[in-house]
Amino acid sequence: MKVLARVYATLKRYLPEGKADNDLEFILPEGTTVGELIENYLKIPAEAVKVVFVNGKHAEMNQILNDGDRVGIFPPVAGG
Repeated sequence: MKVLARVYATLKRYLPEGKADNDLEFILPEGTTVGELIENYLKIPAEAVKVVFVNGKHAEMNQILNDGDRVGIFPPVAGG
């Protein structure tokens, strides 16, 4: 199945070197979870991720992905 992942803010440092934008397309096996995408395919430590959206809706790490899903991955945000 094909999944599009987009990382934001400080998580861009985990993108492959030379990657011009923050979109990555993956061909994943059926049954892959959000957490597996983040840790095994993107190589982002779970503690670096605060919020994940799948197709614009909040998602948990154990949510199973489907073909065509769009995943947005955000770090903790500080501000004031």
